[in-house]
Amino acid sequence: MLTSQLEIIKQGQDYLNTLIIKNNNENYCEVISPLFISSAGAHMRHIIDHYLALIAGLQTGTVDYDVRHRNAKVEQEPQLALDKLAQISYWLKSLAGNDLTRVLTLSTEISVHEQKVQSVPTSLARELVFTGSHAVHHYAMIAQIAQQQKMALPSHFGIAPATATYLRKA
Repeated sequence: MLTSQLEIIKQGQDYLNTLIIKNNNENYCEVISPLFISSAGAHMRHIIDHYLALIAGLQTGTVDYDVRHRNAKVEQEPQLALDKLAQISYWLKSLAGNDLTRVLTLSTEISVHEQKVQSVPTSLARELVFTGSHAVHHYAMIAQIAQQQKMALPSHFGIAPATATYLRKA
């Protein structure tokens, strides 16, 4: 499981390295309206926020993905996002197998009409599955943005594992 998480983080690192090598912060920050309401940088920041919430939750015992850092510099500067992904990768490598069974509480808002928070029991393993799947979903959005920008990305970028299995069999 931890190896797959590192593979997911590496996809983001590869994307960011491509931008940095091409000195292309503009693509990272561009909002292609009306097709999209967020930039690739906003999606990357959102992915990072979720992993950071999980790291914090492991320390406190409560994971709260609703804690966000919107409009942070990490949305504007690919190098900062790359640095954050390196920190996340380091954290993932520091985890031991027995950490995965650690019981946590997930706290999350559940209504768009009023502020209503629900708490449920969970585990680090389950939340890693979620953050990884969530990251891939947002990578898929970044891939769509990159396609509109005529930016070439690896064919596996933003593809869910089950979709990759399906495509291998097709």
